[in-house]
Amino acid sequence: MVFVIIDLLILRVIVSCIGVIGNSVLILSTFQTKFSRIKSFELFLLALASVNLEELLIVNIYDLLIFQTSIVKSGTWMCRTFKFLTMFGESASILMTVLISIFRYQKLRDADKRVSLPIYLDSIRSALMMIGICVMLSTLLCIPTLVIRFPGPEENITRKGGCPPDFFQCSTFFCPIFNRFYKYLFLVSCNMVPLIIVTVSSWLIITVLLKQRKTVTTVVSVSGSGSNQYSRRSKGPRLHRSTIAVLGAMALFQIDWTLYLIFQLTLSPTKFPFWAEMEFFISTSYTAISPYVYGIGNNLFSLKNIIKK
Repeated sequence: MVFVIIDLLILRVIVSCIGVIGNSVLILSTFQTKFSRIKSFELFLLALASVNLEELLIVNIYDLLIFQTSIVKSGTWMCRTFKFLTMFGESASILMTVLISIFRYQKLRDADKRVSLPIYLDSIRSALMMIGICVMLSTLLCIPTLVIRFPGPEENITRKGGCPPDFFQCSTFFCPIFNRFYKYLFLVSCNMVPLIIVTVSSWLIITVLLKQRKTVTTVVSVSGSGSNQYSRRSKGPRLHRSTIAVLGAMALFQIDWTLYLIFQLTLSPTKFPFWAEMEFFISTSYTAISPYVYGIGNNLFSLKNIIKK
């Protein structure tokens, strides 16, 4: 058992370091762009990387400094604050991903008819407003963690007397009505609905890409000057690679949060000894890996950019 715990601790340190490095490089790469030239998509990536970094740092403080020790007792303001910050980073990362998926579909939809005309989210002001809405929604959804009821001594589900492993304080034998309501409200609002939106957006993006490919193939086969028409219709390899990166990140998102939902709805922290460790690896896989997918797909992790940093 001791060796398993040590191995999991080493593995989580490695995952955390990979995530912190990836999100930090993505933030620095975005900051290198002059503000007058920055685009909405880059703002979304900056916001996503920022909340990812916040989540990685806070969840490690929460799990290692507080949960794994008895420095802070269950129910204190510090315990509640770190619970709030952890869930805020998690929910904000999810909402930013939803925003990115919707933005990319809007950019691809009717691109040939729209040509160079911008969409609503192309405006920097609109992009900042949507980021602000995501942050506000995340804050509102996580505020109940500051007032949620903790179990009494006879119902205690914490380990070593520190902060509890379950954010919702809803075990098999202890689950007040408010705790239960908040748990399912959070899972539906921040996991199930975003998962559906991202899945539908992925399917729509793939449909648009297949339709565009079919159109280009038809034009090339019919017209003798197909190469010229292709150059006008095609949005270029850079946008195509960026779209593939978005689809890859969305696929990772779907896998991670589907597993998270199954994990939350089928297991109990009192019966599963590695609850905190499993929750960490599932919830932070997307947080740690996605910046590399976005960065490589958008040429932000190129050797030239790394040398500049």
